[in-house]
Amino acid sequence: MKPPEYIDGARVVEWAWSDVPFGEVQYTDGGVAAAIHGLAICRYEGSTEVYRFSCSAQWKCEQDQPYESVELAKSQLPKQYRRVEAAWQSAA
Repeated sequence: MKPPEYIDGARVVEWAWSDVPFGEVQYTDGGVAAAIHGLAICRYEGSTEVYRFSCSAQWKCEQDQPYESVELAKSQLPKQYRRVEAAWQSAA
């Protein structure tokens, strides 16, 4: 499922989607807070950093992390989101 043009006010640069979750965001007690179906590399206007957003099936951002480049954001994907290999697509 294609993401919206913007997530949390940041423009989507690249994205990946999986019907089977990439992984989960967990509560501190280990319970599942959200299944992650969408990954998006985004940039806020005027920023040199990019953010990797880990999103629900409705493209709601559940977790984010800043990076210096798109390449780093994709290559440093945490283990918790590697259950399914991400097939990145350009948003352009």
